[in-house]
Amino acid sequence: MPSLIQTRNAVAFSFALNGFCFATMVSRLPDIRSGLELDNGSLGLLLLAISVGSVIALPLSGRLIDRIGATSVTRLGAILVASGLLVAMTGVVTDLVVLTVIGFFVDGIGIAVWDVSMNVEAAEVERRFGRTMMPRFHAGWSIGSFAGAAIGIPMAALHAPLVLHVPGFAILAALLAWRSSASYLPPTVTHEDRQAVACSPWREPRTLAIGVMVLAFALSEGAANDWLSLALIDGYDVRHWVGVTGFTVFVTAMFVGRLTGPVVLDRYGRAPVLWGSAVAAFVGILLVVFGGNVVLVGLGIVVWGLGASLGFPVGMSAAADDPLRAARRVSVVSTIGYTAFLAGPPLLGLLADHIGTLETLLVIAGLMVPAALTVFAARPVRPAVAEDALGRADR
Repeated sequence: MPSLIQTRNAVAFSFALNGFCFATMVSRLPDIRSGLELDNGSLGLLLLAISVGSVIALPLSGRLIDRIGATSVTRLGAILVASGLLVAMTGVVTDLVVLTVIGFFVDGIGIAVWDVSMNVEAAEVERRFGRTMMPRFHAGWSIGSFAGAAIGIPMAALHAPLVLHVPGFAILAALLAWRSSASYLPPTVTHEDRQAVACSPWREPRTLAIGVMVLAFALSEGAANDWLSLALIDGYDVRHWVGVTGFTVFVTAMFVGRLTGPVVLDRYGRAPVLWGSAVAAFVGILLVVFGGNVVLVGLGIVVWGLGASLGFPVGMSAAADDPLRAARRVSVVSTIGYTAFLAGPPLLGLLADHIGTLETLLVIAGLMVPAALTVFAARPVRPAVAEDALGRADR
């Protein structure tokens, strides 16, 4: 049986590998676009296959984890990601768009089931340790994405073949994920125990409230990823590199917030910290939109990034408070959050055509109001099962 430290390290590595695979593909998007001779709009539709695959798989991931365990689902997800990227890149080099769509769809399914399984396992590790750790696991995803981008830049510069670079590293990551997931904790609750309380999480007010909170924070992050650079360029008429720098500052602030957030969460509790996070994101966005000068706008980006950093990972922890229902609740909250993360930014783009790119960010500020009202659902709750059913290893 693996030690708790080994499991913690394995889960952190799984997050990093997931981020690495995603960034490896993204780093070659210009080559994918040129290889298939697509314009930006067509590329966006192509990438929608990933989103569709993920949204379909997310609600089913919890049931799958209940049946075969987080270890097997993580391995399945990693295999699907590697296989999907191999098929997608083969489609690019053979100029078969349909094949690329199929590959990206499979990749999206893999991303979803891998993501839910590692979040469920991370929540169990966090519970066993008795202190907040989830934000740091999500920071591990960022570290992995930085590594994938760092390797992707020279690969793109050297014009490395897509079918070797992207699937090659994805297969390596899948092999590493397969091995590291062997250190996941053995299940403490049987499938039969879960079936005995198999009421749908979609009918639970607390789970849905957490989902609303995660939706707002996820859209705050997703909007910044897609629109912050353009908002600065369009709204303040700055150069392209300045807009990119603003986005880089935001990502860095998110990363710092996730690294340092657990200390604050353990001291003050989930609800107060998340309420402060919603306020910070609200104020930060207002500073970005109305600041008018580089100091205030820069400060706003930092405050926004820090405010947006904790909502999603803490929502995962809150959904998994009860190990008996953790997998299905995490899949529900993930479905709500990722749907907003994936579908929200394109809708904001349509709105930006009418009111301006910078002004559209005010919609995100408005969403921080329901986020602030629902953060109290994230307060820890007692598990619905006796400790004897969970084992005493976590005492």
